[in-house]
Amino acid sequence: MSYADVAAKGPKQSPEESLSKSPGRTLVTSFNRPRAPAIPEVENSDDSVHSLVDVDSPHVSSVPSDFESQSVKTDTQAERIELEERAKQRAAEAKEKAKSKSQKGKNYAKENADNPVILGNTLAVGILGTALGVGAYRKYVKDELTWKVVGAWAGFVGLFAVGDYYVSQYFFKRYPTKK
Repeated sequence: MSYADVAAKGPKQSPEESLSKSPGRTLVTSFNRPRAPAIPEVENSDDSVHSLVDVDSPHVSSVPSDFESQSVKTDTQAERIELEERAKQRAAEAKEKAKSKSQKGKNYAKENADNPVILGNTLAVGILGTALGVGAYRKYVKDELTWKVVGAWAGFVGLFAVGDYYVSQYFFKRYPTKK
């Protein structure tokens, strides 16, 4: 015998009785459930029907018979090709400009390799970078490298850069660079 058969033999309960005998549970039935609002319907009207386009009007154009063999088929495609050509030309000009600028930098370094101010700056930056790297590694190994330490060192580097700039400007007056 199944549970449904046993339950069917017992006395019938109204929905109110079943709600009152099960505290904490709410039985939702069809008569105590709120209804959903009515679904809006689309209003049918023939006002939105437009007339068809007249094929004899001037905005419809025909395609020439050799259309498939043309390399450029539309005005938009022609404009795109023209824009691509301009972009290639600008890229080539920028490449040449960058190349000449890098050559100028190479020549500047070669011409001023014997300038004591440039040698001093190069040496100072190398020593400072090495000292900061070794110091940061030691702090990291001891687990003492924090953002406060990094910030303090960054401030020190900034102060060094400002000081070095003004000292270098003073010495460049005595030892000018070769242009």
